[in-house]
Amino acid sequence: MRQPALSWTPSTRLRASRVLRQGLAFLLLWTAAAATVGALLAVVAFVGVRAVRVLSIDLLLTPPAGGLSGEGGISTTIVTTLYLVALTVGIATPLGVGAAIYLTEYAGQMDARRKPALLLLSIARFGVETLAGVPSIVFGLFGYALFVSALHFGFSLLSASLAGACLILPVIIRATEEALRAVPQAYREGSLALGATQWQTVSGVVLPSALPGIVTSVILSVGRVVGETAVFYVTLGGSSGLPRSLLSPGRTLALHLYSLAMDTRAFDKAMGTGAVLVLVIILLNAAIGLLSRHMLRTRG
Repeated sequence: MRQPALSWTPSTRLRASRVLRQGLAFLLLWTAAAATVGALLAVVAFVGVRAVRVLSIDLLLTPPAGGLSGEGGISTTIVTTLYLVALTVGIATPLGVGAAIYLTEYAGQMDARRKPALLLLSIARFGVETLAGVPSIVFGLFGYALFVSALHFGFSLLSASLAGACLILPVIIRATEEALRAVPQAYREGSLALGATQWQTVSGVVLPSALPGIVTSVILSVGRVVGETAVFYVTLGGSSGLPRSLLSPGRTLALHLYSLAMDTRAFDKAMGTGAVLVLVIILLNAAIGLLSRHMLRTRG
């Protein structure tokens, strides 16, 4: 028996057109994702292949010795990088999260009649948005002028961490603001309806719900600190020794990598340093992620 021909009514054509557009959109999204992952894998593979030639226990446990051939290892630069990350994130995270909480949970409830306060609020928001786009070398020069010269901290971990905190502060504020705004308003209303104060609501309900987003901002900041060179080039100094105090100079992995690539003939050793740098970023991000999940399970 002959089947009747398919009738292409306007509704059928519209449905087919929507399905086709959706398929094309998914294809573009998957292509973009595959290209991004492919580029990442290509860079990591290139660095890893070149780094295999020089990676060894001696490289990881020996301090840099200097010279045009890049003698020595990278042990002190790894420790300096970890010190700097801990100090910078430790300074910037409480300030950034606190500022985001105020801008999101308190400043948004200001009375429209308080015009001076609203003006200061708008200036603060504009300042955060502006700082997010300022080149890193500007933060470095600011840190050199204020912390190194004016406050006489010299080239030190303290100067570098304070300048680095200024660099990542806008990132933490913006990301934390978005995480706080993503918390449903019903959570706040339910907590307040049960008799909790606003601070109890923020600390006990809103912050735990926004914790994954806040952790994401910290992870982004860690990656920025580990890979930054311009800010720390003019605030941390270039000493290859191990810092003994907050006022001691040092050299991060990124700075050492720059020195190996630009000032020496040890290009393979620069690749090895780059591989270790990537590994440090991965391990730090994994550690922060595990800590955040542990905190969520504990609070749950």
